[in-house]
Amino acid sequence: MDRNSAIGLTLIAVLLLIYFNFLAPTPTPETAQPAQVTAQTQDGSIELDSLPKSNNLADSIVLQQYGSLASFLSGNEESTTLENNDLKIALSNRGYLKEIQLKNFKTYSQEPLFLSQGGNNTFSLVATFEGKEIDLYKLYYQVESSKKADTTLITLSTKTSESSFIKHIYSIPPAGFQIGYELQTAGISLSGKNITYRWNNKVALQEKALDDSRNKTTINYYDVNGDFDGLTETSNDLESDALAVPIKWVAVRQKFFISSIIAKNSFSGGEVKTFANLNDSSMVKDANVELFIPSEDLTSKKASFQYYFGPSDYDILPDVAEGFSKNLSLGWPPMLWITKYVLIPVFKFLERFFTNYGVIIMLLVLFVKLVLLPLSYKSYLGMAKMKLLKPELDLIKEKNGDNMAQNQQDQMKLYQQAGVNPFSGCIPLLLQMPILFAMFWFFPVAIQLRQQPFLWAEDLSAYDSIATLPFAIPFYGDHVSLFVILMTGASLLSVWQNNQLSSVQGPMKSMQYVMPVIFMFILNSFSAGLSFYYFFSTMVTFAQQAIIKRFVDEDKIMAVMEDHKKKMLAGDGTGKKSNFMSKLEQAMKASEEARKASKKK
Repeated sequence: MDRNSAIGLTLIAVLLLIYFNFLAPTPTPETAQPAQVTAQTQDGSIELDSLPKSNNLADSIVLQQYGSLASFLSGNEESTTLENNDLKIALSNRGYLKEIQLKNFKTYSQEPLFLSQGGNNTFSLVATFEGKEIDLYKLYYQVESSKKADTTLITLSTKTSESSFIKHIYSIPPAGFQIGYELQTAGISLSGKNITYRWNNKVALQEKALDDSRNKTTINYYDVNGDFDGLTETSNDLESDALAVPIKWVAVRQKFFISSIIAKNSFSGGEVKTFANLNDSSMVKDANVELFIPSEDLTSKKASFQYYFGPSDYDILPDVAEGFSKNLSLGWPPMLWITKYVLIPVFKFLERFFTNYGVIIMLLVLFVKLVLLPLSYKSYLGMAKMKLLKPELDLIKEKNGDNMAQNQQDQMKLYQQAGVNPFSGCIPLLLQMPILFAMFWFFPVAIQLRQQPFLWAEDLSAYDSIATLPFAIPFYGDHVSLFVILMTGASLLSVWQNNQLSSVQGPMKSMQYVMPVIFMFILNSFSAGLSFYYFFSTMVTFAQQAIIKRFVDEDKIMAVMEDHKKKMLAGDGTGKKSNFMSKLEQAMKASEEARKASKKK
């Protein structure tokens, strides 16, 4: 840049500074203007707060959108508060449920528990009126209260004449978590095939663990064909389903609570969506429900519904609606059958006599162990036989070296002669696995454990924590669960004890020590009730094995096996192979022949 250019730019800058600071005209104050009147919601209806203050402009805009219903857009929002034994409800005079409080429950921080509060639930009811979309929940209604037996009826109505009206009728029983809702119209033509019901539920955090709450929050639905389905509960990404089949009910299911709308007739279709904002630690998920109500149901008085705002309790859900109990996820068969017909009845029976749920869990362990005692005895007996055969199995392995096929054949021959099933110790354990997995499903969703303290755990439905780590360990978390540590130690000790009886050698023996460590990572953020159950169950197993050992005479077992060998060598019929051993031997021979054929080829 040359000298002249530099001087020129400097002068321009000086002139601009002088102008804007000393010579620029002072702007005249703007006169108050009406708010922008064209603002609309996504559903096409005008927000009340965006209406202009000028009556002339308001009339022109509102008449275009709401026609003869425009006069019902003005008013002050007020709430009618109602209570029964279980719910406290605030009902807006604009036709929707504004607040829902569960009176007998608290959040983890011991605050009142609301399933709807402070605008985290928004509703709209969009219909086509005189060719324009309107939201019936934007109108102001007259509120009337009445009684029908012991049920309180709240009727919100708007009338253009005696024979033309829109009514929202809510019925609140003296107890329970269900609220009746009926929508009626007469003399007001709402055109179109359907009325669109929209419900946005920003699910607030109510439990201790945010991640656990997100993994158990979803939207479920049930159609007229009896099919139950839902969105992926463990996903934090946008999940959506189009509801093409008529729907009976839709439920926003949290870990321990459910918010649902149930149609007496059916919804003709709709769409459901969930999404988790990972940056918002106060909200679990954003759940969106859109349902279509057939317009003809309004005029024929079939637009009748029920809300359910309550706990996910296996004692309550079956009576709410058909298929509603499926909201309580208890696993797949056979775990579901075990939980439904064994664990829950025993749990409910123990609740009648004990109030401490740690004690109830211990008694549940003792009951399960008592029922499984015959299987545990057979398992221990099978492992004892394998232990006695171990010296001979080691000789076979030493004689055959790396010849695995010959090694297996000689082992099977020894098992046959001794009358031992090599899987007799494993099969009883496998039969117990469905019960262990049933516990895995049952404890995390058992609302009876919610906020129940035991020992150092303040809430058996959440993880117990004795220390907080300065950083999160992948797959483990940022805390240390003492029940999980105790469970892992007991499991490792159990593996060591079983290995003293087992004939398993090599990598498989070492792998048994890996599984308890893996479960330590998996269960660290699970409910303390579950990890305590597994810990106490393992400790009872130690005592059980010690008792069984006193009744197992290894010398007698050895004598029986030697006698069986003699009978087999003598060709006595009592030494006949079992069907299982015969099939296993045939399979091994077929495998060896296939191996030889492949090698020869």
